[in-house]
Amino acid sequence: MSGIVESAGTEAARRLPDGQGRAGLPEGQAEQERTVRHTLMDVALEVFTERGYTDAGLTEIAARSGIPAGTLFQHYGGKRGLYLALWEEFREEQEHRTAATLTAERSRGVNDPVALFVAGARAYLEGAWDNRRLARLLAEDDGPAGFDALRRQWDRAWVRRNARLLEVDERRRAGRVRVSVLTTVIGGAARELGDCGDGTEAREIVDEVCGILVHLTTPPG
Repeated sequence: MSGIVESAGTEAARRLPDGQGRAGLPEGQAEQERTVRHTLMDVALEVFTERGYTDAGLTEIAARSGIPAGTLFQHYGGKRGLYLALWEEFREEQEHRTAATLTAERSRGVNDPVALFVAGARAYLEGAWDNRRLARLLAEDDGPAGFDALRRQWDRAWVRRNARLLEVDERRRAGRVRVSVLTTVIGGAARELGDCGDGTEAREIVDEVCGILVHLTTPPG
């Protein structure tokens, strides 16, 4: 899953040893560059949310952030790079959240595949609510060229991961379809969370969806 998109200015800085930043810069300068990147991404999210990706302008992003357009191009290569960096950040946060939840559940002795699957789904949905502005943006059809194909690729990887978690035989079409349906339910609920009025309504939806997942994963008879 990681590696589907490698957005400029995100992966390199995360993987450098302590004391060095991008391209071996001193830590102080590297920290300044990280701040610049985070500022650009925060402002890009605001502008994309307000205008949509197509109508968003790099000039406005640069002006709001107070960072020259040339610096924006240096870190992200343009508007598409900024959008994909936001997507990568969302994916990584969601993957980290769900993985941490599964690790915690297993450490408590939980080993039932359905219980683990539902716990992971709850963590994913709670993350979608916490990051609802970004989740809502990424669910829209207005994205850069080629983004739909990347999203479908990630969706297929997500289905495969869920199949392994549920211990479903992926060689059987019925098993693949069942996991695909369950994954679609989670994705649809995550989009609905973006329109919730408050945390109480969001929690009700998360609880409802988790109940549906339990029902759908219960063997017939």
